[in-house]
Amino acid sequence: MKRFHLTLRGLLMLPVALPLTSYAGDQMIVVEDRGAASALPYYEALNLQPRINSAVRPPIPTIQIPAVPADEAAMLPVRSTKLTPGNVSRRVIKAPGLRPFVVVGDDKTSQDWLRRHAASLQERSAVGLVVNVETVQALARLRALAPGVPMVPVTGDDLAERLYLRHYPALITATGIEQ
Repeated sequence: MKRFHLTLRGLLMLPVALPLTSYAGDQMIVVEDRGAASALPYYEALNLQPRINSAVRPPIPTIQIPAVPADEAAMLPVRSTKLTPGNVSRRVIKAPGLRPFVVVGDDKTSQDWLRRHAASLQERSAVGLVVNVETVQALARLRALAPGVPMVPVTGDDLAERLYLRHYPALITATGIEQ
């Protein structure tokens, strides 16, 4: 009985294996060559295999990580010239997979907004981008207003241009921008 199963298995594998063996000795066929640059220099830069009778290339330089990591104090103050406190009109965007995030600053409007929305932001697993903040103490005060919501100081000018955003506080989700 066991021999029968092995024979049956072998017969079932035969139609799958035969077409593959016919390609085993064939060379690759280039369907279309548009004259692009060769990728060989990129592979050579990796130094994957030493070549006989070739000059040894110097290793690719790596980025040096500072011995002492920069702390948040070194990142402050953060000033975003293209974003100011104000009203944000609700609008629809399509950004599937985008994790919710908020854009805030160290001002009364943002502080009040964070107090009102802290629970909702935590439920959504939102991240806070603090685009205008002067000191570590001010950043700590903002974090205390929305516990459980990670807040990082970042300049928001590029974000403002990409999202056509002029004011904050704002909540940005995969489906919209609102206040």
